[in-house]
Amino acid sequence: MKLTGNTALVSGGASGLGAATARKFAAEGAKVVVLDYNLDAAKAVADEIGGFAVQADVGSADAVEAAVNAATDWLGGPARVAVNCAGIGLAARIVGRENKLSIDMFERTIRVNLMGTYNVMSFATRAMMDLEPEEDGQRGVVINTASVAYQDGQIGQSAYSASKGAIAAMCLPAAREFARSGIRVMAIAPGLFETPMMEGLPEETTAAITANIPFPHRLGMPAEYAQLATHIVENAYLNGSTIRLDAAVRLPQR
Repeated sequence: MKLTGNTALVSGGASGLGAATARKFAAEGAKVVVLDYNLDAAKAVADEIGGFAVQADVGSADAVEAAVNAATDWLGGPARVAVNCAGIGLAARIVGRENKLSIDMFERTIRVNLMGTYNVMSFATRAMMDLEPEEDGQRGVVINTASVAYQDGQIGQSAYSASKGAIAAMCLPAAREFARSGIRVMAIAPGLFETPMMEGLPEETTAAITANIPFPHRLGMPAEYAQLATHIVENAYLNGSTIRLDAAVRLPQR
């Protein structure tokens, strides 16, 4: 599937991995809808790439349905590509200081990261099923964002790792379900990337994190995530798998 002349929806498209993906897809000739909780930031990216911005709390099924419908109207039909980059990276121990529990944080993380991904995938694929298949039978591609934390999560990442592990785990059954409709489902598990989450850290903290990355000995660039997402769209034999994009890093326990 080529991006040129095609259509795409990117959640979390106002910043970080999502913004880089929206820019890359637009540069490849796709019409792109930028979906984000922050509408002003989404509009800034959409204006830059000639796309369309739509606001939604991805954890709300009703909000996502309305956003996908608005995207479909603007695109003139369902998006053939949906990329899920919306997410949060909260951290807390299961039982913290003074025996404080983190149940509320766990629930919020699951709601945004996992339910948000599931909601966008659900409404996007339902719309894709109405598309005419391309010559090779493909109707669409879904790319979800997991994390290397799904395999080697650190102390304090139980909620985050659980949400990202579930995204990786549902990749194969989702791909099998949508195979009959000609829709592929893949997941990318990024390592340590230069995103807004990282930019707020002190320089010494970033240096300590980077020290664990074998090669290239640096943080990943959002453009490298976007490059992989582009390849997934264009390589029809990629389906049902989670790809680690991590420069061979394995996270230590803390």
